[in-house]
Order: sequence, then structure tokens, then C-alpha cells
Amino acid sequence: MRPPVLTERFLEMMAVERGAARNTLEAYARDLEECGGFLAARGRSVEQADRQDLMEWLHHQADMGMSPRTQSRRLSCIRQFCAFMVTEGARSDDPTTRLDSPKAGRPLPRVLSEDEVTRLIDATARLPHPRDVMFRAMLEVAYATGLRVSELAGLPWSAVARDPKVLVVRGKGSKERMVPLSEPAREALSAWKDLRKDLKNPWLFPSRRTPGKPITRANIYSVLSEVAQQAGIDPSRVSPHVLRHSFASHLLAHGADLRSVQQMLGHADIATTEIYTHVLDAKRVELVTLHHPLSKRKQED
Repeated sequence: MRPPVLTERFLEMMAVERGAARNTLEAYARDLEECGGFLAARGRSVEQADRQDLMEWLHHQADMGMSPRTQSRRLSCIRQFCAFMVTEGARSDDPTTRLDSPKAGRPLPRVLSEDEVTRLIDATARLPHPRDVMFRAMLEVAYATGLRVSELAGLPWSAVARDPKVLVVRGKGSKERMVPLSEPAREALSAWKDLRKDLKNPWLFPSRRTPGKPITRANIYSVLSEVAQQAGIDPSRVSPHVLRHSFASHLLAHGADLRSVQQMLGHADIATTEIYTHVLDAKRVELVTLHHPLSKRKQED
């Protein structure tokens, strides 16, 4: 079914003016359709909704078992759509201004220890040649830079053609940032460049099955699971995003400042980066609980 005109204009604005990614636009379209379907059953629409309508919609999501995080994400979409309608003159008020977001405790990111990351990277040597060289380079780059999986898969060959010490990454909203490359990552990339044969493929990590295309995110997840098993690590604990979390947590643990980590991760808001300080706090509590002599004595008593 074709989306309403206002929805089309909103999605076009998000794409053109704010550089929203395709996945984000598709999620917004689904959120607007879901909210619209709920309101239509009550003879209303998103364009006409008042605060009470949206409160009932949020209550309905909670009754359906939606997590507070999902509810908040959907409400964020409706907030932006309502603000857009006011800007466009489609309505005079914004019903979301006095609407509270569902409260939820933010879960701490899952991270690997430094030893586990080393074991994971070393386990790539057990993959068939030349996948071992390519995936070692990929994991070294992922851990050295904290790239998102889409950014990792989409790295062009030109980004490392001249053995750079800094990687230029195009992230969310087509914003560029610079991330230093570690010496192990540069050495692994050099080995991969020496071995690589398909020089016509413009991507650093090309697809094996589709000529001219980059490796897929699904393939990266699959290989990570395989490598985790080889390393003796539960595959459910390993993903590209866990490597990203580990990169940030390990940097902070070794004294990096929060602002630098924020810039390397490409976070728009430093509050997003601050979650990694809570990871460190939790680790410190765990260390004290496990190793402090008073804690041990209490367990013995």
C-alpha cells in the first residue's frame, strides 16, 4: 500500500536533509504504518492524533509485550514526524511535546576480555587459506577501529591502498571521521594486500560469491561464529558490535579520554559513549568481589 503523502515527504526529508540510512528509513516507515494502523481502528490517524491517542498507542505496545526500548524508538519516530508536520504547517500543535518516553534501565554492552580478543584473532589461522589472511585483517581492523559492521563491510580498497596510519571512515549520515590504525592491523592488511588477486574489485573485503560486491554482513557474522568456536569462546558472545564495544572499553581501561573515544566511534552525543564507563565500573566491582581478601573471608565465614 502506498504511504500517505505526508509520510512520503517526511521520509524524503530524513533521507535528503539528515542523511538517514536506508535501514533507518525502512524502520521509520514501519513505525508510522504500525501507529497508523492502531489509530485507524479507532477512527483516527497519525496526522490527527492528540496526546491521549498516542498515550493509548504506547499502552497498547506495552500490553503487547514490546520492550521499553522498542517503544522509545517508535515514539522517537512519531516525535520527529509530528515536528515535521508542524514545520510544514500541516498542523499547529505537536502532541508529543508532553509525552514521556517509556523508562528502561539501559543494559551494559557485552564485551570480550583482551585475552579473548587475541584468541579470536589468532583463531583465524585455522580457517582455509586465503580466508585466514583476509579475516585476520578484517578482525584486526575491526578491533583497532571500532567500526560498525556496515562500515567494515563497505571499506573501499582505496582506503588502505597506500598503507595509511589513519583510516578515513564514512559513517552514519555520510559523516566522515578519522580513526588510527594499529600496527598489528596495518601488518595484517599488508599481508592481505599481498595475497589478494581480484584487484578489479573496488572493495577491501570482497564477496566470494558476487563479483564486484563487498562481503555481506551475514558472512561476517557467520565467520565470527566459526572463529569463536575455534577459539573456545561461546559464539553467542561474539559479534561485530561486541568487537566495537570491546574496542571502546579497552581504550578507556588503558586511559583514553572519553571525547577521543566518542570521535573514533562516530557517536553524535557523548552520552552514548559514557555507557562504557559503566562497563568499567561493573568490571571493577566484579574484581573486588572476586579478589579482595575481605570478600573471600566473608565467603568462608
